[in-house]
Amino acid sequence: MTWIERYWRKVTPLAVLLYPLSLVFRLAVLARKVLYRIRILKSTRLPVPVIVVGNINVGGTGKTPLVLWVAALLTSRGLRPGIVSRGHGGSGTVQPVAADSDPSAVGDEPVMLARRCDVPIWVGRDRVAAANALLSAHPVCDVIVCDDGLQHYRLARNVEVVVVDGERGLGNGWMLPAGPLREPRARLSSVEAVVVNGDGSTDMFLQAPAVFSMALRGGTFRNLLNPDHCVAPEYFAGRRVHAIAGIGNPRRFFAHLQHLGLDFTAHPFPDHHAYTKADAAPFRGEEVVMTEKDAVKCGGFADERWWALAVDAEIDPAFGELVVRGITGPS
Repeated sequence: MTWIERYWRKVTPLAVLLYPLSLVFRLAVLARKVLYRIRILKSTRLPVPVIVVGNINVGGTGKTPLVLWVAALLTSRGLRPGIVSRGHGGSGTVQPVAADSDPSAVGDEPVMLARRCDVPIWVGRDRVAAANALLSAHPVCDVIVCDDGLQHYRLARNVEVVVVDGERGLGNGWMLPAGPLREPRARLSSVEAVVVNGDGSTDMFLQAPAVFSMALRGGTFRNLLNPDHCVAPEYFAGRRVHAIAGIGNPRRFFAHLQHLGLDFTAHPFPDHHAYTKADAAPFRGEEVVMTEKDAVKCGGFADERWWALAVDAEIDPAFGELVVRGITGPS
């Protein structure tokens, strides 16, 4: 946990000092939203429905596994989804993403998505342009899932889903920079659903129309050099293991490993960390486990002892029904 995250967890003297700036930020957010509402700033509605999976607070919350879940759900219902993302850490250029794309160009999460699901994926700082490019390249696509972009109001949407980290919640409930929120808590009343990732109370989200709990499950480790080679947690018994995680909440990953029975040394990195050979040097000759998001950036210098843990979202099927109704109407 970074020092600013520790301060954002509760009201502190620093938060009080920064609160006037939070009021300025809040007014700026409100003014921008009003400009879209009165159509001085224009939203673009695509020819297909749009589902946005985002958050109102800074930091990773587990959006990407939920995007995978939603894409699989839509496919199982006979729809042909496409995924659009900002491509955090990439160039911001509108471009397609493949399983072998360079994460430094398109972002780490989009590459992970491309390796996990067989749907078209496009990235770009301008999500409207990225979505239009996807639809032009894949005219059979009949629904867009936007990974993040809740505050990207230029892209009109049919369904909004907010993902919250169950451990961190909404912190002290204040907006940037005194707290972690990009939008006020009241924003949750206007979305279709709030999804709480991991253990945590859902009581603070009662203003939302619907609240669901989500868990990330997985116990298979895939070798980075030979993806067909998979092992169970028991493989690591009696071995010296290092766990690395450059995600929004590394503690969640480490807790998952502990639940699986692994004994390891934890090495948290900043979210979206661009790993290098220098990062790998201390772990040579020893077992290294990581998230799939980290793995897409480590393949070039990994050895046969490096493994990625695949996880999948588990969520109430009622959430899926809500999403489908939001884009197709009542059955």
